[in-house]
Amino acid sequence: MESALGSSEQRIRASVLELLEVEGYEAIQVREVARQAKVSLTKIYKLYGTRDELILAALDWWMAEHCYGDLPEHPVRPGESLHVALMRVLRPIFEPWERNPRLLAAYFRARASAEGARLVDHGIDAVFPAAMAVLEGVDLDFINDLYAILSSLIYGLMGRFAAGEIAATDILPAIDRTMFWLASGYQATHAS
Repeated sequence: MESALGSSEQRIRASVLELLEVEGYEAIQVREVARQAKVSLTKIYKLYGTRDELILAALDWWMAEHCYGDLPEHPVRPGESLHVALMRVLRPIFEPWERNPRLLAAYFRARASAEGARLVDHGIDAVFPAAMAVLEGVDLDFINDLYAILSSLIYGLMGRFAAGEIAATDILPAIDRTMFWLASGYQATHAS
């Protein structure tokens, strides 16, 4: 059975996520979260310290559950292209954002906060084993270039989404096209 602490933490995170989905980042007021979660303000501040930490914790939890839970951890399958293998890793990360665009906007905003780098770090920690499994045997220079290009691309696409220039559903196709060209170029130059 879940402890009262775990139960209250879960209600707090759920309240934050619901507010982010319905009203957006600016609507997060600790008092409203406490009211919805049926906990005291003291409890929230004891657990999270600040409003930003509260939002980061809720987003971090959501991402662990929805973006990183289905990552494959096996190498390229026989006959599978590097592009397909890479997208097998990346697709489960970005599909939940397509279904929850307000959380994506909140993520982009939260990662710019003082503690926001932890969201990126947790993402890298979660994705690294799966990515390295499909990149087994791939040249280390390509892997480093791929990381630099992909991280910049993703940040830029999220920024464009947050600015209202593109839809959340435009991000994954852009990543897919980029991975196709990068992987195809790599495989063409490293064909036996």
